[in-house]
Amino acid sequence: MGTETLAIGGGRMFRYAVGSLLLLAGMTLLVAHGLEWLSLESRLSRALQGGAICALGTALGAVPVLVIRNMPQALGDTLLGFGAGVMLAATAFSLIVPGIAAAESLGLTPWAASGLICFGILLGACALYLVDLRLSGASAQMLVGTLEHPVIPPRIWLFVFAIIAHNIPEGMAVGVSAGGGVPDADSLAMGIALQDVPEGLVIALVLAGAGMSRIKAFVIGAASGLVEPVFALLCAWLVGLAELLLPLGLALAAGAMLLVVTHEVIPESRRNGHDKLASLGLLIGFCLMMVMDTALG
Repeated sequence: MGTETLAIGGGRMFRYAVGSLLLLAGMTLLVAHGLEWLSLESRLSRALQGGAICALGTALGAVPVLVIRNMPQALGDTLLGFGAGVMLAATAFSLIVPGIAAAESLGLTPWAASGLICFGILLGACALYLVDLRLSGASAQMLVGTLEHPVIPPRIWLFVFAIIAHNIPEGMAVGVSAGGGVPDADSLAMGIALQDVPEGLVIALVLAGAGMSRIKAFVIGAASGLVEPVFALLCAWLVGLAELLLPLGLALAAGAMLLVVTHEVIPESRRNGHDKLASLGLLIGFCLMMVMDTALG
């Protein structure tokens, strides 16, 4: 009887997962037609589309929580390493290099252009660090021993909010690249969408493991990426107001992403002893994003 109930429950969850994938596909088509109907300026439309792709990657990552409650730790650490590699390559080839080129096109010398980008990187990292101090009150160790509690503890919500806050610089990067007409803007959006997949899964699994229903955990995990199209559109609009904001905006996004990778993603991927798998995932992610930026961009 217990096995039969488990099979019925598993079949229902599988249908939920398939239905969710179909729903996401339908929503994607609907959003695409909606963007055409809005008739936004081409760069704003490109930014909004890139942000929507990133949000879709987060939503797709949350789908497996409808079928599974736990993911092998080794696989999770490998995916985190992969995301770190993607973000590192995107920072270098889609943000810093185009930022220096954009600064030089404004008439700055190579030294001045590099100095402006360095200033922007440090400023972006400091800004996100201050946000982290306010929102990231929970670490992975703080979650231990609370996942079986029927009520979602406040520190788990803080952990979820911290991950959502990390999506902000990614949306900024997409918006600045698209708003500034950077050739690699589309490949940057695709790369960020790839690394958003494990983030959506992490949020959904943490909430489901803390006692929330799988459907609610999926909805929150999927919705966590919606900040990206919002900030992508906002930053694309701001970049259009002044030429100097393009290199500075790219540098700000690069600094924020570098802080996320070095301060959060890489340490978390190596925390459980799967260093080699995390490093392998990082190398694969870096190479994949580098190819997307250089050969396909």
